[in-house]
Amino acid sequence: MEHVPPPAEELARLDRELAELDARRAQLLTRRAWLLAALRPPAPTAAPGWNPSGWGAPAAGRPGAPAQPWGHVPPKQPSAPRSAQNVLLTLGGLLLTVAAIAFTLVSWGSMGIGGRSAVLAAVTVGALAAPVVLLRRGLTATAEALAALALVLTLLDAYAVHAVAAPDADGLGFTAVAAAVLAALWTAYGLALGKLHLPLPAAVVLAQWPLLFGAWAAGAPALVVGWALLATAVLDGAIALWGKGTGARVTACLGGSVMAFSALMVGLTLSVTASGPLGALAPGVLLLTAAAAALAGAWRAPRGFARAGGAVAGLAVVAAVGGVPAAVVPEGWRVLAYLLVGLAPAAVVRARLPRNAAIGVLVASAAVVAGALVGALPGLAAVLLGPVTLLSDVWSGSPEGFRSAVGSTLPWSELAATPVVLALVAGLLGAAYRWWPSLARIAAPLIAREEPGSGTGPTGAPGTGTPEAGGAAAPGVSGAPWYAGGAPAARRRPSGAALRGAAGAGAAVLGWGALLLSGAVLDVPYAVAVAGETLLVAGLLALAVRGAGSGRDGSAAVPVTALVVALAAAVSTGLLSLACEGASYAVFGALTALFAGAAVRAGAGVPRAVFAVAATVGGTVLSGFAGRSLGLAPHEAAPLVLLVPALTVLFGARLRRNPVALPVELTGALGALVAVALAVPDAPFLALVLALCGVLAAGAAVRPERRPVAGYLAAALFVLATWVRLAASEVSFPEAYTLPVTVPALVVGFLRRRKDPEASSWTAYGPGLAATLLPSLAVAWTDPDWQRPLLLGVAALVITLLGARYRLQALLLLGGAVLALDGLHELAPYVVQVAGALPRWLPPALAGLLLLVVGATYEQRLRDARRLKDALGRMR
Repeated sequence: MEHVPPPAEELARLDRELAELDARRAQLLTRRAWLLAALRPPAPTAAPGWNPSGWGAPAAGRPGAPAQPWGHVPPKQPSAPRSAQNVLLTLGGLLLTVAAIAFTLVSWGSMGIGGRSAVLAAVTVGALAAPVVLLRRGLTATAEALAALALVLTLLDAYAVHAVAAPDADGLGFTAVAAAVLAALWTAYGLALGKLHLPLPAAVVLAQWPLLFGAWAAGAPALVVGWALLATAVLDGAIALWGKGTGARVTACLGGSVMAFSALMVGLTLSVTASGPLGALAPGVLLLTAAAAALAGAWRAPRGFARAGGAVAGLAVVAAVGGVPAAVVPEGWRVLAYLLVGLAPAAVVRARLPRNAAIGVLVASAAVVAGALVGALPGLAAVLLGPVTLLSDVWSGSPEGFRSAVGSTLPWSELAATPVVLALVAGLLGAAYRWWPSLARIAAPLIAREEPGSGTGPTGAPGTGTPEAGGAAAPGVSGAPWYAGGAPAARRRPSGAALRGAAGAGAAVLGWGALLLSGAVLDVPYAVAVAGETLLVAGLLALAVRGAGSGRDGSAAVPVTALVVALAAAVSTGLLSLACEGASYAVFGALTALFAGAAVRAGAGVPRAVFAVAATVGGTVLSGFAGRSLGLAPHEAAPLVLLVPALTVLFGARLRRNPVALPVELTGALGALVAVALAVPDAPFLALVLALCGVLAAGAAVRPERRPVAGYLAAALFVLATWVRLAASEVSFPEAYTLPVTVPALVVGFLRRRKDPEASSWTAYGPGLAATLLPSLAVAWTDPDWQRPLLLGVAALVITLLGARYRLQALLLLGGAVLALDGLHELAPYVVQVAGALPRWLPPALAGLLLLVVGATYEQRLRDARRLKDALGRMR
């Protein structure tokens, strides 16, 4: 008879067998992958030229040595003592260099001309010839050290020739000739001894100076110096692209970057400071030549360098072409000339440029636009933040114009072109938002284009268009472009909808800024400025309402941005209107109506709640204005401010569970806090305002969803209003007023507890006890007699004992707290006397002893605290 295991045992056995099969399968797949890698033919050697992978780690996907089989542990390789050898060679070369310098500078004068020439020639020739022999014997490190010594000796030879053979020659001119000769010598030497790493980079460094020092020696103007720098940079670029050896290419890249930057700075400075359009032409030619050189280098460079070259070319073209009209127009309009020229490079999306170079040109165009927009920030900040100064002088009278209301000292005449710049960029962004599909089709060739030679070179080779070279992936591999969605790149780049939304949002912000700055530049009258800003708020609200609830993708960027800008514009407009009483009522009334209307028209969601909150704030400000217009003191105007919180309570009762109700009621509560703050200087009005707030809280507590919070708040406000009223009336026996309230409250609480034993003691007895204990405690702390503290202490003790006996939390805590504070008040004078009589070292010693005791029994104290907490929690 066959044994059938139970289902649980059979399931466990199947799981174990499946796990073993999975482990075996993974081991076999690993072994198979290693065998495939071992059988793969070796990668072909890359042709000489630019190799991006030579600058760092091998590119992703590049074939290399096969992985070791699974479980293989590589053996430990013996380490060669190369570090010690390099240290010894470095020290030896350094000592020889120091000796050569000392001989040239110190011992040179003690020898004749023949001896000097023979010594230097022999030592230099020997230092140059020694690496040839050392390389044949495989002593590469020693050969490198002697080559470094030979480099120093050739420099000393040049110095010696100048000091002896041509002492009257110009220093800069001789240095230029010597640098050219030494650069040629070391280039030939490095090409002849290809195994040495030092000669070719040294030749590149020496090649940086002949043209520059030659121009300086000839006293050439700055433009010629710029051409010399540019020619040197072009030479460096050629070496970086086609030079031999990584060290020479890296050195040429660094030197070319410095020289090109210097040439561009020279050309830009001459173009900006030109006295007229003819004076800007010559620097423009220099900049255009630099742009052509940068673009030619970007054509063959890898991704990062190609984009940098394209960006440099674009900026150079903008500086060259824009400098001619900028030299004609007034100073405030130069930024517009550069902006108009800076928009032209965007046409490269249709040009047959390499993808990365074209992207760099587009980045340059975007940088020019961003720079023009940054120039508008001071004016916008002055217009938006300037009205803040009116808070210190409200309703002082209408200013003469917009600029005087803003109170800024900016040179507005130099900002004349700023509104035009903002309007132009806003128009372009708006057009992009309107015709985004057409723009995407135009840009599709740039985005999907591969680099020249795609599909013919090895992986990562320059110009292949592979990711390693910075090109775009083939359409057949990656599918649709990223802006169309669905491609893997779409997870890393923003979607087309997001970009379109950003363009629309930027158009809205810049258009608002252009209109806002136009008023300041033109210095329109104050009334026109206030009315214009109010109309701008209305337009922004219309745009926000129109697109509210359009979704969470990029299409929601425009309404959200319009909403944020509308709020900022409303704050700025409200501050601007504070200069005149009539303008204040008109602006805040209009803003309240606009936001209320927007809340009605907007769909459900966050925008509708924001609109409603803004309308509530506007109404609160209007109620404060009414008190000021009536000539009321701040505390006298506090009850008027409570009108808007009262309306919010009614509004919340009408909406009930609508999502807008809670934000509106919270805003009304903040308005009530403002009213309380206004009434603080006058105690009777403060009591009145607190009582009115209690009424509003009680009205909100009628609704079941607000009762848990509003009910307690109403009780606390009523009690606080009573105390403030008693204090304001200078009542010395508050018990005469509080006991008639406490006794009925305790009776009602007792009946509630009899009917519902599970009711909380805080609900049943807390308000009644607090109504008498807390005012009496406050008076007892200022009472010099002993009768009141004694009676209060006895009453608190009785209440505490009753709370402990019947396990009532409110009685225990309230009674214990009042008893402790009352006892502290009575013992305080004696404690002070005793503390004064004790030695000064005793209190710190007692504190330290207490800390030691607590630390030693820390765990026990924690358990006691937890038991106390649990005991209190079990009370009602």
